[in-house]
Amino acid sequence: MFALASLLALVNQVSGTPYIPGGDSPAGTDCSGLASWVSNAATNRPVFGDRFHTGNEERALLARGFKYGTAPGTLVIGWNGGHTAVTLPDGTPVSSGEGGGGVRIGGGGAYQPQFTHHMYLPMPADAAPTDPSAPVDAPPIPVEFLPPAPADVPAVPVDFTPPAPQDAVPPAPADMPPAPVAPPAPDTIPV
Repeated sequence: MFALASLLALVNQVSGTPYIPGGDSPAGTDCSGLASWVSNAATNRPVFGDRFHTGNEERALLARGFKYGTAPGTLVIGWNGGHTAVTLPDGTPVSSGEGGGGVRIGGGGAYQPQFTHHMYLPMPADAAPTDPSAPVDAPPIPVEFLPPAPADVPAVPVDFTPPAPQDAVPPAPADMPPAPVAPPAPDTIPV
């Protein structure tokens, strides 16, 4: 598992790396190379040598365990057909190629309005501790990332709800009064 500190260390280490289209080494990279490096590190893959580009980014991120959309306190990647950028779980934006430069901490990150796609790396519920006394706008507490699911495990839809058995009768709510009982028919009243 990788901690936020590990991702920050990686970003600091590669900050200043020149912008080279298709690059995948400390000698240079482009925006998708940087997004590949960060997502690889977060999912316990070798940082270099397993890069994607904006054309296959969705498939690559799904293979690494990312989900559609955004979520606070998670690693978020945003992209369109020509650019991509990253926002780390603590809100730090990271980019390459913005402003004519190479890898840098800053820029618009994953939440730029130009991005039409967003994916995030889910965090386990118990790995995102919160401090109830912290101010609402305090940065999240650093958390660790889970490794991705094995590649041979098929994806399962998460919004599937199995149907209830046909003979199941839903229980009555606890605060509901008992149903009224009809009086017996007049011809059956004992005399």
